[in-house]
Amino acid sequence: MKQGKLLSTGIVIFIVLILVIIFSNATFITIEASERGVLFRRFTGGLDKANIYNPGFHMLAPWNTIYVYDVREQQIEESMEVLSRNGLTITVDVTVRINPMHNKIGDLHEKFGTGFIESLVRPEVRSSVRKIIGRFAPEELYSTKRDEVQQLIHEELEKVLTNNFIELRATLIRGIELPEKVRSAIESKIEAEQSALKYVYVLQQERQEAERKIIEARAKAESNQILNASLSDNILKDKGIEATLKLANSSNSKVIIVGGNGDGLPLILGGN
Repeated sequence: MKQGKLLSTGIVIFIVLILVIIFSNATFITIEASERGVLFRRFTGGLDKANIYNPGFHMLAPWNTIYVYDVREQQIEESMEVLSRNGLTITVDVTVRINPMHNKIGDLHEKFGTGFIESLVRPEVRSSVRKIIGRFAPEELYSTKRDEVQQLIHEELEKVLTNNFIELRATLIRGIELPEKVRSAIESKIEAEQSALKYVYVLQQERQEAERKIIEARAKAESNQILNASLSDNILKDKGIEATLKLANSSNSKVIIVGGNGDGLPLILGGN
């Protein structure tokens, strides 16, 4: 009986010692609100991709390791030289904003590790920019196609990053720099095009004004034709009589001879 008790006591003491050793050497870690963690179990299954450690306080066995990822949006800037459609070297400054997919930290760690920005994001940004820029001529990049180029780069990059557990929030072209001679030539061409458009506009305005005057003259001519056609001798005589009556009723002295000039209209000889 005593031996059994001693054995039981020894086992309990051994277990307690093991627990003390474990807890005294345990790793304590706090994951912040902007972070997520993935656990690597050294002796029991390796990388635990299914369980993502959320913000809070966590205790780990000393032989396990937790990898913490910042899942906030991160801004990456790239400046590179690329070739346009006609082989001209162009300097392009690009900014992308990305963040790891919260629930795919394990997959991201397994494939790329904590250095995913250098091993995945930057190379893919360079590749997408070179691929899209190579489709366009320098004058298109400098003036008319910049927004289209930016959207195409975003779409091309998004496909790759999404398949590798990265969310692409935005893609921005900060600047496109051409060689000075090419830039000056493009600006001169654009200025000439604007001058030509202005000249076309002026000609159009002059043409519209000329058309307006022609229409106005035609309207006056037609009006005069209608008026002349409506003025018969009898109407003129009636108008003359009306005018004579108004003069006769006025206070000014005059001498009126009816039918004095042979056309049947009154003749006014004098007055004050």
